[in-house]
Amino acid sequence: MTDCQLYLISPPDVGGAFPDRLVRALDAGPGLATAFQFRVKNLDQHEAAKLAAPLQAICAEREVGFIVNDDIALADRLKADGVHLGQDDGTVADARERLGREAQIGVTCHASRHLAMAAGEAGADYVAFGAFFDSSTKDTKHRAGLDLLEWWAPLFELPCVAIGGITPENCTPLVEAGADFLAVSGSVWGGDEVEAIKKFAQVLR
Repeated sequence: MTDCQLYLISPPDVGGAFPDRLVRALDAGPGLATAFQFRVKNLDQHEAAKLAAPLQAICAEREVGFIVNDDIALADRLKADGVHLGQDDGTVADARERLGREAQIGVTCHASRHLAMAAGEAGADYVAFGAFFDSSTKDTKHRAGLDLLEWWAPLFELPCVAIGGITPENCTPLVEAGADFLAVSGSVWGGDEVEAIKKFAQVLR
């Protein structure tokens, strides 16, 4: 059994039947996914908050961290468990000031050792590296290699998240290289989420 866990990232459409799908995914592997990232684009805050409410409740019931992507103000409004910042989404200091000491703040560091160390020094709670594979949900501008995880894991206590095109079939080298979390979206929501989670569970447990 590894210590590596799943970090679920929402698909672009989180309305309709998605809350039911989230329940099924989380319940298919209790304790396997410890964080869920709410990633919606081009919605006003009011609309986003409405969509977030049922998902946040589902996560809270299962003690899964509810993390808002890119938007410190929305995370503050929702009293989310944390925020995930891209390189252009504000600073760790801003997020910490608005969200408080307990908030989980993650930072996208692409394939950069420098960005990761800077995020750690700024007080981030985790760093995210990637993309490791071609992603169906996001354009892949940066490509990270296993050497990045192998370098980070023994040197730093700060958890690292691997992201980008990760599936049950290709994730084993990432786990062996030291990833603490696998961020997954398309490989779960693109098909039967229960089946996908069970396949990840076979690898991670």
